[in-house]
Amino acid sequence: MEPEARPRKQEKRRVLPARIVFSFGVATLFFIGLLLLMPEGIPWAARATISVMVFGVILWALEPIPLGMTSVLTLVILLLSNAVPIDIVLSGFASPAVFLIIAGMMMAQGISHTPLMNRVTYALLARWGNSAKGTFLGLFFLMQMQAFFIPATAVRVTLVMPIVLAVIAAVQAKKESNFSKLMLIGTAFAGNISGTAILTAAIGNILAIEILQLYVGETLSYFDWFLYAFPIWFLLMIVTPFILWRCFPPENYSFETFRQQMEAKNADLGAFSRSEKKCVGILSLTVLLWVTQPLHGYHPTLPALLAVVLMAFPGVGFVDWKKLVKVNFDLVLLVGATLSLGYALIESGAIDLLAVLFSHEWVLQAFREPWLAILLVILISQIYHLGVTNVSTAVVTLLPVLIGLSTEVGLDPVVISYAAAVTLLFGNILVVETMPNVIAHGTGLIEQKEFYRPGIWATAATTIITLLVAYTWWKWLGFWP
Repeated sequence: MEPEARPRKQEKRRVLPARIVFSFGVATLFFIGLLLLMPEGIPWAARATISVMVFGVILWALEPIPLGMTSVLTLVILLLSNAVPIDIVLSGFASPAVFLIIAGMMMAQGISHTPLMNRVTYALLARWGNSAKGTFLGLFFLMQMQAFFIPATAVRVTLVMPIVLAVIAAVQAKKESNFSKLMLIGTAFAGNISGTAILTAAIGNILAIEILQLYVGETLSYFDWFLYAFPIWFLLMIVTPFILWRCFPPENYSFETFRQQMEAKNADLGAFSRSEKKCVGILSLTVLLWVTQPLHGYHPTLPALLAVVLMAFPGVGFVDWKKLVKVNFDLVLLVGATLSLGYALIESGAIDLLAVLFSHEWVLQAFREPWLAILLVILISQIYHLGVTNVSTAVVTLLPVLIGLSTEVGLDPVVISYAAAVTLLFGNILVVETMPNVIAHGTGLIEQKEFYRPGIWATAATTIITLLVAYTWWKWLGFWP
């Protein structure tokens, strides 16, 4: 007699979270609505591309699925809609910007496999870590130092965040404490402004250069970008910590034990290791090649790729290649997909339709006054970034429109694009505006509501400072009339 069959275990039905259903519902509604309700005279290619772009922007903002998955999904829908050829849909992944991000993440992996970053951090905190203010400012300025060597704000914040969490744990600060909020939001804001003056330090900067080259055949060198943006960066390094300190005055914790721990850890590292010396040498060569770009003309991606090769090259390098290639592929997909959308907007003619939105007579009249044009560009960029929360998407979709508008009224498109690109880095109000905000929020120790007050003040500060520098420093240098 056959044994009685065991009852099959009933599988649990997986119910989609309401957030995912809501996000996809909203994105799909906008996609179908735009596809069907746009005027009949608009060609299918432009209609489909704009609809896909809005669909992607909503999902990138609400993030119901990983950013990389949304990136691939937008490309799939763009291909299925037959809006533009496949070589255009995938063209973003051939951009130097994509390879600069890849190289930057690989460089960060190489650095993390040496004691170099720990040595700098321990030495800095051993000197400044005897108080809440010293610790906060020390880590804030560490983020700015990293910008010279590590492309991409997300990578820099990812490297620093474990240190920040260790500091919070060491002084036994609670989740709801002002000190925890100060350190976490301070790290996010430090990351946001760290890409201001260094061309290679933020994805948006590189994308802006790519778009300028594509549309007007002009560019800015590493040195040019630094020269024009340095006063903005310098002033923000003073004003931003002040705003955060006033918003979150920290409790009175004892830092003596923590500072002694940093001193002990720094002493334990001993003399510079062979790998650290090699790392410093390769990073110095990379920065030198970036700074001297006007002399040799090589794209900033080349020195970054060279650094990656040298870090793992037999006899010269200091880390195994397999360790270098462990990068955040979501970020690569995000940059490639947003660039591809930008190229699709051009190819389909959709960008001309978007430009019409800014072609009202009062807008054109305002743009004929250079001082007013700069003011409008900075304000538009701040508002636009609140809606199009992904920096890469904001740069790729807004800059072509501003270039067309500035060309029509006779303004220098390089100046207009530069002002917008720098402003779009400063997403301080919403968590989803920048990757540093997302990473800080992802610790689970900070909520969206905590960003509002410092974010509004920081946004006002970045607007005023950028305008001040544009009206004075840029004019003195002859950057704009």
